[in-house]
Amino acid sequence: MIAKVSRWGILLIYSVLIIVPLTVVVFGSFKSSQELFSAPFSLPSSPSLANYETLFGTADLGTPFVNSVIVTAVSLVLALFIGSLAAYGVARIPGWRGWLIFGVLVLGMSIPAQAIMVPLYVMFGSMGLLNSLVGLILIEVVHSLPITVFILGGFMKTLPRELYEASSIDGSGPWRTYRSIVIPLSAPSLAATAIFLFVIIWNDLLFPLLFIQDDAYETLPLALLGFQGEFQTNYPAMFAGVIIASMPVVVAYIFLQRYFVAGITAGASKG
Repeated sequence: MIAKVSRWGILLIYSVLIIVPLTVVVFGSFKSSQELFSAPFSLPSSPSLANYETLFGTADLGTPFVNSVIVTAVSLVLALFIGSLAAYGVARIPGWRGWLIFGVLVLGMSIPAQAIMVPLYVMFGSMGLLNSLVGLILIEVVHSLPITVFILGGFMKTLPRELYEASSIDGSGPWRTYRSIVIPLSAPSLAATAIFLFVIIWNDLLFPLLFIQDDAYETLPLALLGFQGEFQTNYPAMFAGVIIASMPVVVAYIFLQRYFVAGITAGASKG
């Protein structure tokens, strides 16, 4: 009984910590700055779409939105393709050698991005990849590969080795096995990884802030910083931008929710 009450208490506290800030953001996006500061938790007295009109009018968030879509979509596809190939290769290597290579590939997860900012900036500058969506896509893919290999490799190693042996007996090469057997079976894990990477890449601020100085190549998180000034911040417009930036993530999760849950629980009964 005590454990049940404690569990519900923890869930209640967690819900409050999520719902209260979310309520302030949603309501605040329809308020003026004066009303937001005077009554942050109340319903808007006179709901207005002025903040949303500002985003695509004065602020012109259309270009950053398109840049974010391009960077996220291309980075996500490349990270999943390259990461799944690497995970498949690791899963096919038997014994300790496969685990050793797997450990080396996922070692990048332990290196914080802040620790490599200076060498990355110098290297990208010498390669002419600063102020470029290509350079931003490249770094997002490289930064996403360790976690991609970690999730997909862990799942692919649970697949029975007899599948690979039967495929070889039927005359299928590594590429045919990967395309016709491994990828269909890994669909739940791929979906879970895709949602995870989508959230990371879409919301990433560090790398665009480091590599992008031209407004024409700004992504959405970087453009939202424009509402924050040295002496004054337009919080209602920023809240409206946060809602717009969050919508693609919410929509992606709604459509891929069942695959996400299946991917999280994949392999739980194996081993």
